[in-house]
Amino acid sequence: MSLTFISPPLQQINSEIVHHAGVDLYVLRLDLMHRWVNGNKWFKLKYNLLEAKQKNFTRLLTFGGAYSNHIYATAAAGNLFGFRTIGVIRGEERLPLNPTLSFAVQQGMQLVYLNREMYRQRNTAALQEYLQQRFGKVFIIPEGGSNLNGVRGCTEIIGDTMPTAGYAYAFDHICVACGTATTVAGIALSLHQGQRAIAFPVLKNGAFLAQEIESLLTNYLASGLPAAYSPASWELVCDYHFGGYAKVNDELLQFSEEHGVPLDYVYTAKMFYGVMDLLQQGFFSKGDRLLLVHTGGLQGNVGMEERLQS
Repeated sequence: MSLTFISPPLQQINSEIVHHAGVDLYVLRLDLMHRWVNGNKWFKLKYNLLEAKQKNFTRLLTFGGAYSNHIYATAAAGNLFGFRTIGVIRGEERLPLNPTLSFAVQQGMQLVYLNREMYRQRNTAALQEYLQQRFGKVFIIPEGGSNLNGVRGCTEIIGDTMPTAGYAYAFDHICVACGTATTVAGIALSLHQGQRAIAFPVLKNGAFLAQEIESLLTNYLASGLPAAYSPASWELVCDYHFGGYAKVNDELLQFSEEHGVPLDYVYTAKMFYGVMDLLQQGFFSKGDRLLLVHTGGLQGNVGMEERLQS
């Protein structure tokens, strides 16, 4: 299974904050890999799509909110690889469709809406059986691609995609926004000992994600799927959610325009803000080398801006 990608560049950030902290700071621009299927979304989809193809599925079904980057990417990837796609959307239908869902429909995705109570049951056997009965033989990908296939793909973010082979291992800290824990689990499995993954939950009260990360790591290692190393050290920094998932304020919006890197408001902007704040607090040591992973999702900014203006 192939898709034409641009090798994601490393962009160095030079600012007064970085200079004063005495660190080197780079951003891995996964957002530039592909017009539609980029960021960590491709890595979480890759092995799900391969399994679906190997098992002769022709239809994919997945879950997400009305502004979901995962829905957007799944619709595009499904269309590119010849799958029919079904998106189960949280909440009621609202017309006209927002830019995310309009794009999904343009890519051939069928949208189905579930009220929030039913949507919370999306991972239960009962609801998935109901969906199988309703739509027939479908390959179900969990919300956000959060399964062991997703973790496997995310083990390839660091190292294999770098412009210079092995350059990733020169970094002391790899920082990434965290929603479902899948990406940070994959990154932790791909680092050398001595490196550290730092995850910035975008959810309020995100400390619960520590258990999710541990569970994904344990299950992945028990599965026998490829892993380059035992998990490197990792930690959560839970203070930069800005009120919760998809919550922003004027300070974050202004910050997103200050460093010469386009940032999505839901994920990468919060991580980037957190790193800059921690640099000012002396959280990192002088001489440290930091790599910030840009996980894409810029498509969602259009819908977010429309919501803020309404």
